[in-house]
Amino acid sequence: MTLFGIAPIVIRPTALVLNILVASIGTFQFWRAGYFSWKLFWPFALLSIPAAYLGGYLQPSASVLKILIGVVLLFSAARLLVHRSDPPQTSPPSQPVAISVGAALGFLAGLTGTGGGIFLTPVLLFCRWAHIRQAAAVSALFIWVNSIAGLVGYFTKVRTIPSLGFILAAAAIIGGIIGSHLGSRRFAVRAISLCLATVLVIAGIKLVFTR
Repeated sequence: MTLFGIAPIVIRPTALVLNILVASIGTFQFWRAGYFSWKLFWPFALLSIPAAYLGGYLQPSASVLKILIGVVLLFSAARLLVHRSDPPQTSPPSQPVAISVGAALGFLAGLTGTGGGIFLTPVLLFCRWAHIRQAAAVSALFIWVNSIAGLVGYFTKVRTIPSLGFILAAAAIIGGIIGSHLGSRRFAVRAISLCLATVLVIAGIKLVFTR
């Protein structure tokens, strides 16, 4: 959307609408494939939902925030490119740690319109809290719940949602079905890491270098 010159005020709520659609499909696909873990998911989601609502409610002028998030995304991409294999062993975090991380990521999710999964997936992998497909499954539902909360917060403040999200809905649904099927059943773990790293690099560069 940034490439096509769409205004940031339109991009954020539109992204949240599309996140809800695509994350619904992704959650179902990864759950059906057996990768979803409720025990891993709920501590991250507990406070992320009200935090995402708060982030969606706020209307920042985000020049500094854009650069900060862009740097985080580029760092995450670099780590994925270096560590492309699935963690040999994983150990879930303690509940207080997961709840705290979830709250911070939920706030960023609502504030930026990202849904939070783009941050949660690298955290899960770097800390060896989950395998790649399990991280993708948990992140999909994390995106879904926080995108809903962020969109509700945005609507509470602005009282309108841009129509662009509904216009792009069909394309998002088709892409979500294809992508989640390939990610949950077809692509190798390394391919998933490279795809995620590519998305992170593009998003990070756009956030840091565009105004």
